[in-house]
Amino acid sequence: MYTESDCIMISALQHYLFCKRQCALIHVEQSWEENRLTAKGRLLHERVHEQNSESRGDTIISRGLRLRSLVYGICGQADVVEFHASPHGVHLTGHRDTWIPFPIEYKKGKPEKNNCDAVQLCAQAICLEEMLGIAIPYGALFYGKTRRRMAVAFDDALREETVKLIDKVHQMFTNKQVPPPIKDKRCTQCSMLTICLPDIPHAKGYRLRRIGESLSIKDTAT
Repeated sequence: MYTESDCIMISALQHYLFCKRQCALIHVEQSWEENRLTAKGRLLHERVHEQNSESRGDTIISRGLRLRSLVYGICGQADVVEFHASPHGVHLTGHRDTWIPFPIEYKKGKPEKNNCDAVQLCAQAICLEEMLGIAIPYGALFYGKTRRRMAVAFDDALREETVKLIDKVHQMFTNKQVPPPIKDKRCTQCSMLTICLPDIPHAKGYRLRRIGESLSIKDTAT
């Protein structure tokens, strides 16, 4: 069992699957740079979260729900959780009947070939299951480019992959490991490029900013 302070962000799982070094730079070294792609993604999530929760017939729609699992040591925030009325569901404070959660994660692009998004969603379901004491069989990914939902089944294979990944990320955080850089096609759209590979030509602006920040800190200290 983990404590609150031990919990890692669910988003770190997706970062790890995309690039282990990116994950370490963001979550271990606490570095961050934004580009147009990350800005678009951030704005999409903000628009989803700022909407009020609501009820539509036999569905309750909750936005920006905080999630946590102390069994696995993960935490985060769901974009949307729909609660569907069901005789096999759980009771919710302030509502009659019983309900089954259905988590939905919003993505700005289109479906990926890898399992990054599905793992992130599965981790959300694992948190909800622990919080509410109910099994959650399905969720969905909504992609901004296609404007469609893609159903995700939380089967044994996906759950096993998710739990193994959680353990790997915890190990990285505990050991404070930052893998060496590997330049490949993933780098072209990564917002962390100038931090990860500062020797490339267009990273000059980043290096100058860091030098300026360092000088500013020294001036403040004297």
